[in-house]
Amino acid sequence: MDSLWYEMLNDTLCYANLWALACLIALVFTWQVSLRIAAHLRRLASFTDSRQLYHRMPRPRMAWLKRHLFDAPLLRTRHNREWQLSSAVNMGTLPGRFHALLLAGIVAMNVALCTNTVPYGDKESTVAELIRNRAGFMATANLFPLLVMSGRNNPLIRLLGVSFDTWNLLHRWLGRIVVLEALTHVIAWGVPKVQEYGWATALGTLKKPFMFNGLMCLIALLVILCQSPSPIRHAFYETFLHLHIALACVAVGFIWHHVYRYSCRYYLYAAVAFWAFERLTRFVILGYRNYRVGHRTTAYLEALPGDAVRVTLQLARPWTFAPGQYCFIYIPSIGGWTSHPFSIAWGETGPSFPGSFNEKVQLETGDDMVLEDLNSRKASSISLLIRRRTGFTDRLYRKAETHARLQMPPDNIGHPNGMGPAGGRPPSTDFRATPLKVSALVEGPYGDLHSLDSYGTVMLFAGGVGITHCLPFIHHLVQGHSDGTVAARRVTLVWIIQSPEHLDWIRPWMTTILGMEGRRDVLRIQLFITRPRNPREIRSPSETVQMFPGRPNVDTLLRMEGEHQVGAMGVMVCGNGALSDDVRRACRQRQGGYQLDFIEESFTW
Repeated sequence: MDSLWYEMLNDTLCYANLWALACLIALVFTWQVSLRIAAHLRRLASFTDSRQLYHRMPRPRMAWLKRHLFDAPLLRTRHNREWQLSSAVNMGTLPGRFHALLLAGIVAMNVALCTNTVPYGDKESTVAELIRNRAGFMATANLFPLLVMSGRNNPLIRLLGVSFDTWNLLHRWLGRIVVLEALTHVIAWGVPKVQEYGWATALGTLKKPFMFNGLMCLIALLVILCQSPSPIRHAFYETFLHLHIALACVAVGFIWHHVYRYSCRYYLYAAVAFWAFERLTRFVILGYRNYRVGHRTTAYLEALPGDAVRVTLQLARPWTFAPGQYCFIYIPSIGGWTSHPFSIAWGETGPSFPGSFNEKVQLETGDDMVLEDLNSRKASSISLLIRRRTGFTDRLYRKAETHARLQMPPDNIGHPNGMGPAGGRPPSTDFRATPLKVSALVEGPYGDLHSLDSYGTVMLFAGGVGITHCLPFIHHLVQGHSDGTVAARRVTLVWIIQSPEHLDWIRPWMTTILGMEGRRDVLRIQLFITRPRNPREIRSPSETVQMFPGRPNVDTLLRMEGEHQVGAMGVMVCGNGALSDDVRRACRQRQGGYQLDFIEESFTW
């Protein structure tokens, strides 16, 4: 009777665990809805109030929460800047203060639920049995939220406006909790068994199918735990990812046969059902997005100065492009079946290859090269800007660079702007190679969680290829200002690059933006060149497009913008960890002086 009562209690506590998470989700949803309603009303009010003075005024309580909780790093300043023991060992990033408190609460809740109502005054074997069963139930119940958090198509991303990056953080820590609960489950079984019967009998028991399944599940989970630290995860990410998925399948398979006679099996069934549905959804979307009768998605690769590649994806099916989107791309000839996430820098209705070729490209059909008028196609195209790093991006760049070298005329080899021995980089002005066409698959779009339409003043900080996240917002806000559909009256882009040649990365897109109607009334661009070859290169083309040597003083820029602020200010940053932390610190210091929201875009997987 007692064992039945405790099993029912275990079920009740598992329900309590999941209900607590559900209540947290409901709370975040309510909070996000209130913020969206407030932003929408602020945007509507801006249509009849050009000065937007009311919306510039800060809300003291909200400003305090942003400064000390929501936007605060765990300690002083460091949040997105990686901890590195050396140039080769990356220890990852620290969670923010709010995320740290949330994780601490989840850990405390699991500890409390695993140890609550246990009669510690009873016999040691009885206490161990109750802890064993409780930990096993909790580990199995936590598999459902664990697998939900891992999915790219997690419905809570869109519902709550919480990025996949945050869900991935929660997934990692909840996974560690599951492993520790499984380990507690096995230890609580093994200690009394060894004390009563000895090691030989205890180890012999593991040969039974029921025990063997549990042991194999624990071993798989422990291997996952050992490979999860950031230095291992980032040093061999592709290997980690495939091994991680394989081990997770092994663990789920063994635990399926281990809990088949317990009520906690229903949590496992729900977790596996969601995981299978999410994977099936990804395959369906992948097929739908990339294949259409007579069409399939193709990619055009163009090597650029500064070890970058412009990838233009001609989509088999168009999608609605919006600022803040990113996608996963597969290029089988370069990366096999692996996929990689990149921000979408530009979107066009119909085929467009700015800066490379417009009207026609050569398409390979069998052994013949034919010309096809791309303007007859109705499929949209999106463009990505990818910086050369290691692994896939290195192979991608070398493939595009080799293709460009093969097209180079003999008299261009060795030219300072060419790719011969004297130049060592793709041509920038004298020669423009035809981009390399390769088969590709695109999965998405994802992202599009933040809107800047309700801010009268917008500051965008970009470091290097982080400009890809900011460009669509700039185009959208300038167009919206001209059409009278957004609140923006001042938009400032601060872009930090190493060399002036990096301007070629976005030259065709920026040319389009600079030619937009009303651009001078709303947009100001500040370029900071950290490693100029010659000070004479630093010349400001106009009052609205300025160039400076060195790194920006973020505090000064925010203070100057605050002096002329119109309405609420939205500050967005996309760049390396040091830049993100500097902008975060400056925004926190300005909280309470005027209405300001800080938005950070990062991929810290």
